[in-house]
Amino acid sequence: MTTATTWWQEAVVYQVYVRSFADADGDGVGDLPGITSRLPYLRDLGVDALWITPFYTSPQKDHGYDVADYRDVDPLFGTLADADELIDRAHELGLRVIVDLVPNHTSDQHAWFQAALAAGPGSSERARYLFREGKGRAGAKPPNNWDSIFGGPAWTRLDDGSWYLHLFDSTQPDLDWRNPEVGDMFEGVLRFWLERGVDGFRVDVAHGLYKEASLRDQDRSSLSATPTGSMVERVLRDEPMWEQPEVHDVYRRWRRVLEEYGDGETERIGVAEAWTQTAESMAEFVRPDELHQAFNFGWLGTDWSAREFAKVVNGSIAALATADASPPTWVLSNHDVIRHPTRYGGGAAGLARARAATLVMLALPGSAYLYQGEELGLEQVDVPPEARQDPSWFRTGEPGRDGCRVPLPWSGDAPPYGFGPGDGQPWIPQPDDWSGITVAAQEDDEGSTLAFYRRVLAARTRWVRGTDLDCVAEARRHLLFVRRGDVTVVLNAGQRSVALPAGEVLVSSGPVTDRLPANTAVWLR
Repeated sequence: MTTATTWWQEAVVYQVYVRSFADADGDGVGDLPGITSRLPYLRDLGVDALWITPFYTSPQKDHGYDVADYRDVDPLFGTLADADELIDRAHELGLRVIVDLVPNHTSDQHAWFQAALAAGPGSSERARYLFREGKGRAGAKPPNNWDSIFGGPAWTRLDDGSWYLHLFDSTQPDLDWRNPEVGDMFEGVLRFWLERGVDGFRVDVAHGLYKEASLRDQDRSSLSATPTGSMVERVLRDEPMWEQPEVHDVYRRWRRVLEEYGDGETERIGVAEAWTQTAESMAEFVRPDELHQAFNFGWLGTDWSAREFAKVVNGSIAALATADASPPTWVLSNHDVIRHPTRYGGGAAGLARARAATLVMLALPGSAYLYQGEELGLEQVDVPPEARQDPSWFRTGEPGRDGCRVPLPWSGDAPPYGFGPGDGQPWIPQPDDWSGITVAAQEDDEGSTLAFYRRVLAARTRWVRGTDLDCVAEARRHLLFVRRGDVTVVLNAGQRSVALPAGEVLVSSGPVTDRLPANTAVWLR
């Protein structure tokens, strides 16, 4: 079991969406040298680590989450030497580096899948994936009724009559983790990157590696029950494709590998992206012999509500304590969801609520994850249809995730706002009205969202370290909790100001007097 002083337990991790962070070569797409050039910015922001989305060799059908070679860098993003330089420079600046790992599926261009296509039905090559015969006359119907996350059926039929499972895009065939070759391959991938110096892995679709062995139909009647806003109260659904108990054996194996490469302040970690149905099942991924962290999506999925925030915080902490699991994580946005200022209403009110929620989140015990651009107050962008690139857009006609992936504005008065050399629009076009929220525009403005993030992260280091937390109490539309015995955190999620408890204001999300305005949070001592 790790000690209370292990680095990752209180780390603030900054997510870098590699395509959209910084472009060094001017092709309109972010890359590894671009990230390296901006590492001093992340150090000065005050984060402890960065998590980089996939940069491996890929046909980019799902922007890197369709991996063709797990041990190389896609030329779009650079070279292995660029990856080594990024890791080394980050470590020089005191930053840890977490890389994305995609073990649920490969690209259809991966050597294994190409070999499976060539080998034909019943071959050992196809046994690495989930190939099955269809139902109905001549096997013309899919093997079961599962749907793809990106819309449509989760099965595609080949010319030879066989079907293969893809819980995401048809170019992302799911691996069969019941085949020992799969586990052996990924252990080799872990070791490859650990030996290059990475500090950990964010595990994509961590809850999805194993499916029920029978691949039975899903009970569709359970899908009609709409989940509530809080993970603590979710209505359970029948999901034979997710959260199977065998997956935990994978992470026990990975934990043993990670422990070979470091301990204490050099510990290497695993972080689960596990969209579990309950806080209790989320906690199972971070028991002492499994992964180190799991994203707490209950917090991200909660509406602007003091009551729901309190339920998620209290429920998450209680579930982790019961499972003897690691401390919680907290996250408000990432590359797959609508940015939280927009979720909270947009405009001035949405930004005020986003800053208040961030101040509360960064006062909670455990680790926090920030998504690039939230420190600038970026909102979701309405990307025009002709510029959308998310595979879910092409399968469903829904806008998809492009709006939270628009490249960052660094400087200047017009696109590409210093994102890269040249004057053309990047891979997703930036809005024409971003000149006032670039990094350069906010650098010297003490009232800016960027300045707010820097203040909060510095205050977190000084005032709210440790694991202690008095129970989060909710009264009408505000909540209150105490850290380290002398730091009181108050959030006003209502429409009227409330009286503040006595104390010195350490940091606030907006102007305060002896009363706390609506949509505002504060730390008091």
